[in-house]
This record gives sequence, structure tokens and C-alpha cells, in this order.
Amino acid sequence: MNKKWLLPIFASFMLFSTAHINTAEAATKADVTDTASKYVGIPYKYGGTTTSGFDCSGFTSKVFSDLGIQLNRTSGSQYQQGTAVAKSDLQVGDLLFFNTSGSGISHVAIYIGDGKMIHSQTGQGVSYSSVNDPYYWSSRYVGAKRVATFDTQQQAEVKQAAIDFSVYASRAEVAVQIAKALNLDTSDTNAGFVDVKPSNAYAGAIAAVAKLGIFEGDANGKFNPSSPITRAQIAKVLVVAFGLENNGGSVAFSDVPQNSWANGYISTLASNGITNGDGEGSFGSDELLKIDQLKVFIKRIQQ
Repeated sequence: MNKKWLLPIFASFMLFSTAHINTAEAATKADVTDTASKYVGIPYKYGGTTTSGFDCSGFTSKVFSDLGIQLNRTSGSQYQQGTAVAKSDLQVGDLLFFNTSGSGISHVAIYIGDGKMIHSQTGQGVSYSSVNDPYYWSSRYVGAKRVATFDTQQQAEVKQAAIDFSVYASRAEVAVQIAKALNLDTSDTNAGFVDVKPSNAYAGAIAAVAKLGIFEGDANGKFNPSSPITRAQIAKVLVVAFGLENNGGSVAFSDVPQNSWANGYISTLASNGITNGDGEGSFGSDELLKIDQLKVFIKRIQQ
């Protein structure tokens, strides 16, 4: 993974004390795993802090340094950082501490999810182990500390960057198409979302649909204009936007159970002849909406 784009953001990070957790807003959980994993196979070296060889805390220090976060040098001093975390609440990036010497904290590892950790251990170097290994690590486990939180939303946004938005509809594209179909006034570009500036090309359309309650932002006040939208989600948007009512009761699709939040909206589209599903009994609820599908839906509603 190319990390060059992260460097300007990392440069602004402040060092954290033992009483604070750093919010690594530029790093994701995937970044933690990818960064740590690139050192797999590097040998164990007592006192080692470079790629010629790591000891356990030298390895954790190197990984977190790559992510723009400074750790103390030794496992014992790293245990003094962050806040304690219960084993049942572990998250990717948490530091795990062990007593392998019989005299206190003597080993540290990085939790990477699914009960696994990555660390530099004697004889194996940087490698993976199970946190709950009944033969060794489980019985020597002391506790965990969270010295940083890693953003899952940015991880999702990275994945979205790979979506071809010339084919699939973004939330912004949906706003534009609906504003056009309803002939809404888009002159007001103050959308009221922290991620939609007035200069954004879609700001007027987003502001217009938001005023009518067709779209809402997330808990952080973001509209997420570049996020894709599923077919189930567009069903709700279209029903709300055009004030559609069910004309024929429930229409069953194999992937839309009766207790699904989207059942009523999808049934309303189907009862109005706006969708027939895929022809094999499925609506494709979780599939991403394509732009041409959006246009077909709107055209059928306007007929």
C-alpha cells in the first residue's frame, strides 16, 4: 500500500501522553494491518529497531511510527500509554501485553482482528500468532492498551475510490437526477453538510433534496456525496421524493424478507410498475445502483 499521500497529514499529528488516545484520522484499520504485515519475516533482534531486526517493542514502535504515532521505546513503557481495553473489546491497532519472563510486562504485540496478533518474537521474528493460543500466549496475557483509534469510515472511502462512478450512481448523482425530475430550485448552494462546500458542483441539488427531507446526512453531519447507494436505499429515496403509495399490496422478492426495513418501499415501487426485479424473483437489494437504472426508475415514475 502506497502511504505517500498520508505523510502531509501525519506531519500534523501531536504526540500523545499516557493519559490520551490519539485519533489517527488519516489511518484506517486496514493501514494498521498492511503496515505491520509488510515486515513479516524480518528476524528478531534484541534491542532491534530497524528492518535488519526488531525486538517486540522495536517492531511496534516502527509500525506506529509509520502511521504517524510515537510510542515509548520499551514494552513496559508502552504499557503506560493509552487506556486499558478489555479483551472482549479489542479493536485493530490495540497493543497487547504479555508476561513472558515471570517478572512483569516483557512482550508487546499488535492486535489485527479475528483473535490474531502480529509481533516480533524470539526464533520467528515478525510473525502472526493467536491471542488465545492455549499453549503459550493465552496464559501469559496481561492486558491491552488503546493508544490510538483508527477510522473505519476512511477505509470505506478508500474502497469507494475503486468504484466506477461513470456506471454506478453516487449520492450526489441521485440528488442531481431527483432535483432535475422534480424541477427543484437549486440556486441555494448552502447544503448544510460539513463535506459539501458551496463551491461543490452538486451543492445546489443536495441542498434542494435535503430541504424536502428526501436525503439526510449521517451522525457526523456529512452527506457523503461520493458514496454509492444500493437499490434498497434508492427505493426509499424514490418513494419519499415522489410521494408514491402502494397500489397493490406486498410484492414478494426472494431477497426482501417481510421484516426488512426496505420491504414497504420496494413493494411500493413494484406495485406501481416501477420495478420488476431481475426477472428471477430477486430485487437485488444490496447491489449498488447503476446510473442507467436510476434513470429508468425516474422515467417510469414520470410516465
